[in-house]
Amino acid sequence: MSDDDCCPGGNCTPKVDRRDFVRLVGLGLTSAAAPPVSASGATEADQLASAMQVRAAETARLTGDLAWPSLRVYDRDHLARIALPLGGIGTGTVSLGGRGDLRDWEVMNRPGKGFVPVFAGAAPFFALYAQRGTEPAVCRVLEGPVDADQYEGSHGAPGPNLNLPRFRNASFATAYPFGRVVLTDPDVPIEVHLKAFNPLVPTDAEASSIPLAAITVELRNASTMAVSAAVCATLPNFIGVDGSETRKDWKGDRQYVGAKQNRNALRDGDSLAGIFMTSGGVEPLHEAFGTIALATTATTGVTRRASWVQPRWGVPLLDFWDDFSADGAIDAREGDPKVDTPVASLAVKLEVPAGGTREITMLLAWHFPNRYTWTPATPPSGDDRIGNHYTTRYTDAWDVLAREVPQLQSLQARTARFVNTVCGSDLPPQVKEAALFNVSTLRTQTCFRTPDGTLFGWEGIADTQGCCHGSCTHVWNYEQATAFLFGDLAWSMREVEFGHATDEQGMMSFRVHLPLARGRAFGKAAADGQMGCIMKIHRDWQLSGRDADLRRLWPAVRRAVEFCWIAGGWDADRDGVMEGCQHNTMDVEYYGPNPQMGLWYLGALRAAEEMAQHVGDADFARTCHSLYERGRTWIDGNLFNGEYYEHQVRPPSSAAAVAPSLLVGMGAKDPTRPEFQLAQGCLVDQLVGQFMARVCRLGSLVDPAHARTTLQSILKYNLRGDMHAHFNNMRVFAMGDDAALLMASYPKGRPENPFPYFTEVMTGFEYAAAVGMLYEGLEAEGLTCIGMIRARYDGLHRNPFDEAECGHHYARAMASWAAILALTGFHYSAVTKRMIIAPRPGRFPWSTGRAMGEYSVTGTGQDLRDLSVMLRVHEGTVDVEMLELKGRATFPNASRKPFTAGSAYQFTMTPRP
Repeated sequence: MSDDDCCPGGNCTPKVDRRDFVRLVGLGLTSAAAPPVSASGATEADQLASAMQVRAAETARLTGDLAWPSLRVYDRDHLARIALPLGGIGTGTVSLGGRGDLRDWEVMNRPGKGFVPVFAGAAPFFALYAQRGTEPAVCRVLEGPVDADQYEGSHGAPGPNLNLPRFRNASFATAYPFGRVVLTDPDVPIEVHLKAFNPLVPTDAEASSIPLAAITVELRNASTMAVSAAVCATLPNFIGVDGSETRKDWKGDRQYVGAKQNRNALRDGDSLAGIFMTSGGVEPLHEAFGTIALATTATTGVTRRASWVQPRWGVPLLDFWDDFSADGAIDAREGDPKVDTPVASLAVKLEVPAGGTREITMLLAWHFPNRYTWTPATPPSGDDRIGNHYTTRYTDAWDVLAREVPQLQSLQARTARFVNTVCGSDLPPQVKEAALFNVSTLRTQTCFRTPDGTLFGWEGIADTQGCCHGSCTHVWNYEQATAFLFGDLAWSMREVEFGHATDEQGMMSFRVHLPLARGRAFGKAAADGQMGCIMKIHRDWQLSGRDADLRRLWPAVRRAVEFCWIAGGWDADRDGVMEGCQHNTMDVEYYGPNPQMGLWYLGALRAAEEMAQHVGDADFARTCHSLYERGRTWIDGNLFNGEYYEHQVRPPSSAAAVAPSLLVGMGAKDPTRPEFQLAQGCLVDQLVGQFMARVCRLGSLVDPAHARTTLQSILKYNLRGDMHAHFNNMRVFAMGDDAALLMASYPKGRPENPFPYFTEVMTGFEYAAAVGMLYEGLEAEGLTCIGMIRARYDGLHRNPFDEAECGHHYARAMASWAAILALTGFHYSAVTKRMIIAPRPGRFPWSTGRAMGEYSVTGTGQDLRDLSVMLRVHEGTVDVEMLELKGRATFPNASRKPFTAGSAYQFTMTPRP
């Protein structure tokens, strides 16, 4: 039976048999196949084994460097799509490509996928000069082999720097935010490691919001002779050019906004030598106006030029290459003052001793202060300017280097300690990768911080602009990385949601306009978005213990719950079940009870009950509890069909019966005859409220046995071992040999037009389902689903740091962090000062958003006297009066003092009563 066979009566249902599931688990979801048989009759098993040994040795060599961690190594056949974002939270990024190129220059307040600034025949690059003894010198761009799709174009190979000699072999090792390109060539006397990172320190948002890319070129000489070497960084001054093709300039005329009167100047500072880039012609209020700095920390052997010679028929590149390849030094050039985009080069020369290693650090910083609102006027007005938090901390790009370079070594060590805590843990590798690599989204143009430090986000980003504005609540509900790594940033979003976007009736605009002073004019509510925000403020209050802030926002939180009960609303009859018009993350309105919105509602009621009790609003707590109990009983009794939960479609009597703020206009044209409903579908996301309730430790929202059966049915009906036979009438995020969970399947009959995305695959929803499996005891199944996702983002077909949905770097995919929470059983309450972990032997990371560290559980646990816990704090401070191994033992903190960074604590165990 094919994946999509379905009988009209609903009896023929797609299945993944046990053999298929075991294959997915056993192969780790790779595309590996059995060794082929050669013409002579012998298999190639020996060759395959040899190749695997070589790869394993290379992986071990690279992953053993704790100062520059690596979790995964991509070989030369899996580099084409890799682009690791380098930059801070809210600063924009430039990406390190898998072969060593710098791509996707997105530093000027907008996305720039595919944008590489090219002027005078030069794109940004690093180059190597090397000479061993009296052998002829070699000169190479620090890039590996060219991708297959870049060989042919109308005027030759179309990519940047493809005219430069390069290394024959490359691999890419990474554990975000660290990236390492390993370059080798038999004609080059040294091995080169191009290493790049930007500080990422959980709990320290400022240290993680630096507009800088630190690139260290490591030169390894395995020969018995010294090598004279030099590394040169080249960068055009492209201020004013951001990758968009045509733009409105500030006078309203349609024209290309390019570099104008850009100038480069040599500049030195403490342990810094470099080139400072400015613009005298780009309008100072333009979003692409700012400064760039290129520098090195080398104190000897530095040569540089602020500008290449005047552009004409390839002369500038020829002149540069002749100069650098002659002796590894850069001679000054006069340059042409009329050139608007001068190209700068900075070189460092040194000797690499026989059998030795040397490093050269290059630094790139930027400062572009003019961020504008989501969709500014054309041309933008002054009221459209919102600015950037990071540019309030520095006067210009050189100031970034001057202030941050002295502490860069410390920041690298703190970053490495965090990454090693995750990578060195006993978590499964696909969980480490999914959680860690998706944190990169926080640093892309998906996210930004306004001058007061508040975090905002698009849903994702298109190639040259943001995609779906407003910190959309029903998308951002899923992600967990922000709250558990940068708690203050997460709380800033709660302040916007309840302090600004929630009106006097309790309606929360699920998108916000900027500047905030313009008000909440969006004026539409999303059922899942609003309910999820209620659960998130409960989560963030528990993690932070911000009682005063919760009490201040509580009236708005209560109104947000009460809004469910308005006339024509989601639960107008107050029975604990959402029946009304429910706009949601599927971009349509559901009509009638359904599990997806229903469980978000139950979770919000449970969260509101606990918060109400805490602030002394006992009557409201009782109301929420009563509605929760009634709703839970009804949903289990009426929507569960024995395999999963269904949607009962109940159209309203008329459009007038629907509260106006609930109709967004993206669903059915006639609400009384609604299209785009879930109906009898088996939805991948039907237990999302349960997923969030587990994260918040709010208990089971529905019968746990029903939840487990539902997750097994999602596997049964929605899992595809490959996509060859799958029909999809919408966007394609999985194809060919990809394994994935479909958004929905219809084993019991399909409506003519289900909700639009039912044939698609989207990673954020897959993660929510997979983490749900981990929480509900289906560990092997959940890990398989996470592995399927990461197998698709393999570097060859897709970028491992860009899980797309409606745009690149989609926020929902940061739900992957919750897999760590599920497997470790981690929960922390700053309110009760209690930390809970699973009695799982091994070493694991923990984080609260304000503190981060690791813990180890030793002993079998069969005899409580044999069980012990060591808790280490790496960042921040955490107040723990009681540590609980869930269901096994409690460990009191005898000192009753908070635990501070840099310390380790051995708990003395007391058996649970």
